[in-house]
Amino acid sequence: MQDSSEQPGFYKLSMADRLKLVQRLTGLTDEEVKTLSNTGGLSPETADRMIENVVGGITLPLGIATNFLINGKDYLVPMALEEPSVVAAASNAAKMARVKGGFRVTNTGPVMIGQIQIVDVKDPYGGRLELLLHKEQILTKANEQDPMLVSLGGGAKDLNVKVIDSVKGPMVIAELIVNTGDAMGANAVNTMAEAVAPILEKVTGGKVYLRIISNLADRRLIRVKAVFDKEAIGGEAAVDGIVYAYAFADGDKYRCSTHNKGIMNGVIAVAIACGQDIRALEAGAHTYAARTGEYKPLTMWEKDGNGDLVGTLEMPMAVGLVGGAARTHPGAKASIKIIGVKTAIELAEVMGAVGLAQNFAALRALAAEGIQKGHMKLHARNVAANAGATGDMVDVVAAKMISEKKIRFDRAKELVAELSTNSASN
Repeated sequence: MQDSSEQPGFYKLSMADRLKLVQRLTGLTDEEVKTLSNTGGLSPETADRMIENVVGGITLPLGIATNFLINGKDYLVPMALEEPSVVAAASNAAKMARVKGGFRVTNTGPVMIGQIQIVDVKDPYGGRLELLLHKEQILTKANEQDPMLVSLGGGAKDLNVKVIDSVKGPMVIAELIVNTGDAMGANAVNTMAEAVAPILEKVTGGKVYLRIISNLADRRLIRVKAVFDKEAIGGEAAVDGIVYAYAFADGDKYRCSTHNKGIMNGVIAVAIACGQDIRALEAGAHTYAARTGEYKPLTMWEKDGNGDLVGTLEMPMAVGLVGGAARTHPGAKASIKIIGVKTAIELAEVMGAVGLAQNFAALRALAAEGIQKGHMKLHARNVAANAGATGDMVDVVAAKMISEKKIRFDRAKELVAELSTNSASN
């Protein structure tokens, strides 16, 4: 960088002028500037309203997973990500699941928790009881903040209060239990938590600090089940291999981390396509996986009496169709239209089914032939393209690297150079 990162008034510049300044400071080429200035379907005005200091955009490929049958309904599922093989694997898994009826999903409703931290309460347990005695007053105040949500059947429904020990002594934690309807709910819940804080201070005599939603959405669960016919997935050996792979994850946190990452490959790809808060989804999923004190798989795999494979998944799924990028990003709106969901709950159910499908596909590949065989075929094409291959040359270079078992950028560059030379001489 050629100058200081301290740039007063940067936020006041237009998007184009910000990018010009960044180019001057960092030495970006004109081609790189052109690439960044593409906002991926967003108008510059919309992009500039979504986040701060916007200079452009970055896009991911959007693929469509096919074959999904969920609760008796067919879906095409948009998935946005950079990793090869994920969309193909999810589609193939969904095709196999159809043999036994596809995916069945239930949910616990769109309920989120807003936490209010109260400190310096002289009598913490007495303060807890006093807050519960004032529950109706607190809920009424919370619901005054969002009459539209209440009119649609949502709003603050209950109040939990607990006392926790901390390095700073005991704290009273009040928790608003809020039905957020078709919203993810962060803005609504946070507004309610802030509004009731003065009441909590008055009742307890304490001091309120944090007033914030929890991303451990353990009252907003989706539960997915699918049965995979043993013959459709490769026979009894395939079933046993997947069950053993699950057992490995259940018994070892190092394996379990990658096991759950495979689930999130599917969930997050749909979330990105549909403009969801992927950080909240990841935080909630992994915290839920560790809720017993040990980090455990979000899925379970077992063999039923017929010898078929049964997979289940249970995880938090805080998503929304109201507010956020789901309403402002044209690509997200188009993706939601492709899926055809009408409620946030339905979107959550689809995402859960994709998560279970992706986990099945990964475990089947690992147990049968290793993850790299299929994955690296697709990866080889990416490497070839990055090395400069175009058109039919991409497949030629990829096939050569696979046959040599040398899927590397340097080898791809050599092959591109060789093929280009041969083509020029002909």
